[in-house]
Amino acid sequence: MIMDEELDAYRLSGEKVRVVRDGLESNDVVGIVLAWDDEQVLIRRQNRRVVKLARSYTYQPFGEPRHNPIDLG
Repeated sequence: MIMDEELDAYRLSGEKVRVVRDGLESNDVVGIVLAWDDEQVLIRRQNRRVVKLARSYTYQPFGEPRHNPIDLG
């Protein structure tokens, strides 16, 4: 699970993040961090739609190569 400090750093910088939900890259969500609570993170996508995602997903900077969660497990 991603730490509050990491989420706050992403929010303050306005950096795009990639949320890796499973093994398929097409299911990733890319956007900026808006807010969070103990269980969910609010991400604004490029099309300005807002999505709630679980904190248990993998959050990484968009500029880095994608990390497959299946390889990490």
